[in-house]
Amino acid sequence: MNSSMDIQQKPELLAPAGDFEKLKFALAYGADAVYVGGAAYGLRAYAGNFEPEELERAIKYTHQAGRKIYVAVNIFAHEEDFVGMAEYLQQLESWGADAAIVSDPGIIALAQEVAPKLALHLSTQSNNTNSQSMRFWLKQGIERIVLARELTKEEIAKIRKNVSGELEMFVHGAMCMSYSGRCLLSNYLTGRDANHGECTQPCRWSYGLVEEKRPDEVFPIEEDQRGTYVFNSHDLCLLPQLPILKSSAVDSYKIEGRMKSVHYVSCNVKAYRDAIDTLWEQGEEAFQTKLPGWLAEMDKVSHRDYSTGFLFGKPGADAHNLETSNYIREYNFVGVGLSKKELLQANPDLDLDNANYGYWVEQRNYFRQGDMIEVLMPEGEPWSFEVKQMWDIDGKPVEVANHGKQILRLELPQPLPEFSILRKPKVKK
Repeated sequence: MNSSMDIQQKPELLAPAGDFEKLKFALAYGADAVYVGGAAYGLRAYAGNFEPEELERAIKYTHQAGRKIYVAVNIFAHEEDFVGMAEYLQQLESWGADAAIVSDPGIIALAQEVAPKLALHLSTQSNNTNSQSMRFWLKQGIERIVLARELTKEEIAKIRKNVSGELEMFVHGAMCMSYSGRCLLSNYLTGRDANHGECTQPCRWSYGLVEEKRPDEVFPIEEDQRGTYVFNSHDLCLLPQLPILKSSAVDSYKIEGRMKSVHYVSCNVKAYRDAIDTLWEQGEEAFQTKLPGWLAEMDKVSHRDYSTGFLFGKPGADAHNLETSNYIREYNFVGVGLSKKELLQANPDLDLDNANYGYWVEQRNYFRQGDMIEVLMPEGEPWSFEVKQMWDIDGKPVEVANHGKQILRLELPQPLPEFSILRKPKVKK
């Protein structure tokens, strides 16, 4: 893609892949590209991340699927962080990573020296808020700029007009209460540095007011006993705004969430995939007709209240939840359908010719006989079934699935396609 692209050309759909499983599901549900982190040098230390050998396999797997993979190397580096970094960048280049996501000028200079064929994308952590600084970075050899989240639609349009390189923007996911993620709360309160990928999200904690000479007395700012969540921003969701964004001709739409679940990745990638395809191929009328269904689907994953972020101006109080930092969870993610390869890995002696392939799942959360389960698939509409009979991998009947990652065979009205997601509606009290 490039800046002169016709606005009718679809943008890239870029999905998070915190580990190999999430990468596979992101690609299965329609992502054009994924972004991942290695075991070091990235800003998501608590995502699953990829050890070197696994990262090489992930790059091969992604390329075999005809998609792209970008690797985060976006820490703000200290002197000790450069130990082994040159070799790592050279590995990324030799393995064929499509780009490294970077923010530190020292890392950028090192990459250009030791891995000159490795494309570089400038991370949103670099505070990319204006075309002047973006043109500067493009002159330094950067190929793509990841826009700061703090931009309005008017600013994005002006930047697109003035910048010749590729542009990428976040369209979905958690928002940081600090400007472009430059937060010191975690470091100050817990000793874990957000700018080294170790954020503990203290912005989601409950806060009250303390007077300096009365340190043991906490005064709630709100009129209840819960304190207040003054830093607790809503999640970003720009799917309804895609018709507005279309004219801005941004090259890549990015979903946040390398630390989120397989269910989160699959559901949101599928919704944005269908939305982009519908808008670009069928037009806005068809898009608006399908929009309620996509929004209902995204409400089924664990999330906070949605907002449009900075797209229409600086967010106000309505873009923050002052009452609770809890997630909205209308469904529980309870399992995934297993492929033949995964079944054989679980039990090499299993006779797949007689194993009723397509009826096997790996448990992720509690469910039992009598529960209603909904199935999300890469293609087609979700469907539901009642859990009637279950057996473990040894053929013994099971009434309750309460062992983590237990392999189970279910009695189903139809087989499960590979990469199926099983979820259970929560019982409303």
